[in-house]
Formats: sequence, structure tokens, C-alpha cells
Amino acid sequence: MTLIRCISRLRNCGIFRTFDWPGDLPELGRFNLIYGWNGTGKTTLSRVLRHLEKRTTPQGEVRLKLSNGEFEGNEFPDLNIPVRVFNRDFVNESVFRKDGGELPAIFVFGAESVEKQKEVERLKSERAAAQSKLDSASSTKQKAEKELDQFCIDRARAIKDALRSSGPNPYNNYDKSGFKRDAEQIARAGDGSAYRLSDEEREKLLRQHRAAPKDKVQEVRYALPHFHKIVNDVSQLRASTVVSATIETLKNDPKLSEWTGEGLELHRQRRAEQCLFCEQPLPKERLDALEAHFNDQYEQLMQRLDGSIEELRTLSKKAAELQLPHEAEFYDDLQTECQAAEEGLRQALEEVKRFLDAAVQALMEKKGRPFERVECDLRAPSVDGEAVEKLNAMIRKHNQACDDFQTRVTKARERLARAMIAEVLGEFVSLRDALERAEEELKAARETVQRLDAKIALLERKIVEHRRPAEELNEDLRKYLGHNELRLEVRDTGYIITRGDVPAQSLSEGEITAIALLYFLKSLEDRQFDLANGVIVLDDPVSSLDANALYLAFGFIRERTENAGQLIISTHNFTFFRQLRNWFHHLKGQKKTDYSKRPARFYMLHCVRDGDQRCATICQLDPLLEEYESEYHYLFACIYRATLPDASASLDQNYMLSNMARRLLESFLAFRQPASSGDLWQKMKDVKFDEAKKLRILRFLHTYSHSDAIREPEHDPSLLAEARALLTDLMELIESQDKAHYDEMVKLVNRVAIEGDEE
Repeated sequence: MTLIRCISRLRNCGIFRTFDWPGDLPELGRFNLIYGWNGTGKTTLSRVLRHLEKRTTPQGEVRLKLSNGEFEGNEFPDLNIPVRVFNRDFVNESVFRKDGGELPAIFVFGAESVEKQKEVERLKSERAAAQSKLDSASSTKQKAEKELDQFCIDRARAIKDALRSSGPNPYNNYDKSGFKRDAEQIARAGDGSAYRLSDEEREKLLRQHRAAPKDKVQEVRYALPHFHKIVNDVSQLRASTVVSATIETLKNDPKLSEWTGEGLELHRQRRAEQCLFCEQPLPKERLDALEAHFNDQYEQLMQRLDGSIEELRTLSKKAAELQLPHEAEFYDDLQTECQAAEEGLRQALEEVKRFLDAAVQALMEKKGRPFERVECDLRAPSVDGEAVEKLNAMIRKHNQACDDFQTRVTKARERLARAMIAEVLGEFVSLRDALERAEEELKAARETVQRLDAKIALLERKIVEHRRPAEELNEDLRKYLGHNELRLEVRDTGYIITRGDVPAQSLSEGEITAIALLYFLKSLEDRQFDLANGVIVLDDPVSSLDANALYLAFGFIRERTENAGQLIISTHNFTFFRQLRNWFHHLKGQKKTDYSKRPARFYMLHCVRDGDQRCATICQLDPLLEEYESEYHYLFACIYRATLPDASASLDQNYMLSNMARRLLESFLAFRQPASSGDLWQKMKDVKFDEAKKLRILRFLHTYSHSDAIREPEHDPSLLAEARALLTDLMELIESQDKAHYDEMVKLVNRVAIEGDEE
């Protein structure tokens, strides 16, 4: 078994500019934990070892000490060391490749059958023929689908063009889907004959479709005269006579009688004693004779005749002046009926007027013949007594149409559309049935191909045994994610990731990490890899995971790697670091006095500056990190040691200390002020301490630190000049806020330092 003892030398290899494995640093053991913040070189180390796995030459100068010798980087292609490395490069190149390729297959031990392989080849030949039928059926189906679609598109367009209008109208956007839906509905009801229209019905519905809203029309307020009563009244008046001492000349000359009667009345009114015509005295005898001729009976008859004539003339005028609605006021589809009703009433009114005028003429004639009985030949006209009601009925029908305008128009359009569909229903049904037959043939052909695929897959599962790892991976994913939505499906000689039976898209960071890690761990069981004699390297395997997922990941890692020949894990996550540390601490033999015989080793990465460049180095894990449950112990020790009189004052160390100081202060205040929210500036407002020193501390931390990781600040010599003083102020602040805590921490740091010196 070949193991990695140490990385002897790194030159210009990532952040490792001039690294040599320290002589006092223990070599790697079977289990190795490397702790380092982001940017301290963890990924660079994993990439060096990935070159060893891939048997490629790394960049820069690399020298690696193995259990069987020491080798340069350019010798890696000649080495055959069983190494598996999990890092970002592995994820990008093997799992989530940019070219969208499949994951490489994981093979487990199993026998391959020659007979099964021959059967697969026979089935594949049969499948090729079935695929040809499937392709032909698919082409036929596409053609039938296209023909039906085009037919529906054309018919829908015809209906749309015929029934489009301004304003809300569903047929303005009528399309093939609407035509298909309506045609299917009509076809289910029969052959469409119930929806066909006559030319007259179609024209009427078209007028309704094109109609614009109209105003309501007032009903006709008119009643026909009582003809028989008028005939009786006229007959009675013409039969009436006046009994008096008549003057023959007046009796036989109606015009003269009328003239004389009017003159006599005028003389009475003016009390004239002379003739108003000739201005001669009126003889009394003549006046008495005229009075006897024009007596009260005569006056009464004349008044009756005048009253009746006036009444009849009023009725005649009313009939003549009656206003009837114009046909243009009605909806187009009602105009014919309304015109007929109006014409009927108009004819009736003309008959009424002729009758009343004849009645007036008969009474005028009677006025000239008051002293004799006159026969009456007046007859009641033959008039439609329902003429007014017939027109009003049409008016009410029009007014109802005004109220129901939109419903009426909508129904008209629906009937027209269905009539147009019914006309081509036979062609639609024929095309639809052709498509259904093509779909059935396609379904049968597809089922044949699927059946053959299933047989082939069953045999291949027995021949190429990378399906079992896929099933086990899916079970791991289910346990890890809590659902089986994401799965690995076998595809040829590899796997694809699916979500709901389709290739997965837009995976979250947690899903990516879970799939990549579980796939890597399962690949350790590949028969091409000897786990018991192999080297496993894991670089930050829990990046972007929440706390629950982190513990699950740790469980999988421990279970799948505890039997590895050698394990190297690097991380920046302190929670994960603590889990690994506790695991390694409880390994059998870890408490042996002889350190070289302990199975686990603990290291940490540091970044220092060499001129204007940051350089990484590997050192032994600080005892405070190895022995205690909190990173806080380590941060406190680093800052406290930097304030001691004999502490190094190099610029490179102070660049790291600024970031440590910020994390230390944030952790301390989070404990001291659990109820206080907000950023560091806000928390510091509540701290009772020298204001000037508080401001200097905040300015220093704000300028030269980052809360998450070590960065590359500008080379500022002023940092070296003030760092120790500022860190001393920070220690003073902690002491002022919790002296008991401060004293215990200092005691602990000093004790660990003494124990380290003794070792």
C-alpha cells in the first residue's frame, strides 16, 4: 500500500510560493484533518493531489513524499497510486460538466454473460425494425396532425372574418382550438343537421350580428273611432227636422238661409234698428217673420250639427296627424315585420279619415236642409281593429331586443358559427379520425419499442452492473434530501440526473453539493478502485450546506471512508471541523503516548506576506483548536499573544490578526449582548468603554478585516505601526466588560503554551 507522507516542496503553486514541509511538522498519518480559512490554500493542495490521481503534471514545482519514495511533479504521469480527490474540479469535470455529459458509470463486481449479450444484439436488431415502424408512424401522425391543424386554422379564420366586430366579441380571437372544441361538441350531438340554417335564417342572424345598439321606440297612443256610433249619430241628425213658420224663399235656398240666419244673429248682438247691409230701417214685420223662421229648435239643431262636425273634424285631424315610427328606428331583422304592421295601421288611418270626412260632409249637407228629413247613406268602413296593437306589439318586441341586445347578438353569432362548422363537419370528422388512427398506430409502435427496450435494459442490467449503484445512490439521495424528486438514471455507460423523470435543471447549491458528494462516496466502491489501499482526499465537502445537511454529510463521509487506506480532509467550516476532530480523537490508538503511532494528524493553514505577495504554509494545529470546542479559544490566544512584549511585529502576521480581531470581537459581543441586534457598529454603541479607543478599534477592524475570510488588502505600512496598540485596546475592552472571563482565558492560553513548551 502506497501512502502520502508529506508534500515536501511547493514552488509557485497557487498561493504556495516557497513552501517546504517543516522539519518539526509530523508527517501525514492514516487520518488527516487540515483546518484553514478560505484563501489559505486548501484547494491548491487538493489540486496537486488530483494531478496525482489523473496522472498529469501539475503547474509549478511540486515534490511529493510517498511511502515508497519521493517524486517530482513531472513524474506523476508515471505513478499509479490509487487516489480519489473530491474538490471543485471533480464536481465541474465529472458531475456537473459544462458540456452536459453524463456522469461516468460506477461498476461493481458481477459476471457478464456471452449468451445474454447475444440476446441483446438480437433484440437490438428487432428494435431497429420496430424503430423504423415507429418513425413511419410518427411521420404519418405528424402529417395527419398538420392537415387537421391547417383545416381548423382555415375554418377558424373564416368564422373569425365573418363574425368579427368592434367591442367585446369572443370571435375576434377565434382560433383553431376554439374550432376544434366546438366541432367536437357538434360531432358528439350528431351529423350537424340541427345546426344548419336556411338562407332566410342566415340573413336574419347576420343582420342581428351586424346590428348596432338602437334606442327604444314609444308605443302608438291611438284608439280607432267607434264607427257604428258615428254612423248612428249622423243618421239621427240628418233625420231631425225643425217645426216653424218657415219662409219659403229661405227654406228652398239653403245658402240664403244660412246667410240670413247669420245676419239676423249679428243684428241681435248689435241691437241694430237699421239694416247693416243697406242701412235702411228694418220693418218690424220682417224681423218677426225672420225670428219665427229661425226659432229655438232651429238654433238647437244647428248647434248639434256644428258640435258633431267639430268633433268629427278633430278625429279626422288626429288620424291625419298621428306620427308613426320610421322603419329605420327598428333593428334590421325586425324592419320587415314592423313595416308591414305600420303599413296596416297607415291604411286603417286613411280609411278612418275618409269615413270621418264623409260624415262631416253629410252633416254639412244637413245644415242646409234643417226643415226636412234627409236620408243617410254613410257606412262604417272595413278596418283592421287590431292594427294599432299589431304595431305596438312589434314596438315592444324591438324594445325587448334593446334590453337583450348583447345576449341577442351573442346568440346570433353562436348560431352562425355553429352553422358554418356544421357545413364542414364531415371533413373535420374525417381528418380527426385519420389522426386518431395514426396516433393509435404510433402508440402501438412506441409500445413495441418500449417493450424491446425493457427487455434489452433487463439484460444489460445483468451484463453492465452499474444500475445497482444508481439505485443505491438514489436511496442515499432520498435519505439525504428527504424526498425522491432527484434521481440518477442509467444512460448507456453513465448516469443522468433527473427531476420528475426529465433532466434536472437549475439545481440549488445544496442539491449540487449533495449529489456530487454522494456520487463521489459511492464511486469509492467502484471495482476499479481499491478503497482499503487507496488515498481519499476531501476538500471542503460541506460547502454551502446548512447545519442539518452538514451532519448528514458527515455521517455519510464517516461511514464510506473509515476503511480507507488513507484519508485527508480539509475544511474551513468549524462545525464540520469539530465533528471530524471528535471522530479522529476517538480512533483506536489515538491516545498513544508515541505521537508517531497515532492514526490521526491535525494541521492548519496560515497565510503570511512575503513582500507584496501572500504565501500559504502548513503547520501543526493550534492546541486550542484541537482541545477545545470553540474557535473562540484560538482567536483569543492569537490576539493575546500578539499583544505580548516579545510578540513578532512583522507586517505579514498583522494582516491576518486584523481579521481574527474582528471575528473575536463579534463572538465576544454576541455572548455579552445576546439581546442586541445589528452590525458591529451598533453593538459597540452599547459597550461602556473609552469612546476614543472604541472608535480606533472600529476604524481598524473596518479598514483591515473581512468578516468571512482573509483577503488581499493593500500594502499599508501604517497597519504595522498601530496594530499592536489597537489589539491591546481590544484586549483591554474585553477585560473591562468581563474580567473574570478574561482572566480565565489568559490562564488557559498560558497553560497551553507551557504544555507545548514541555512537549
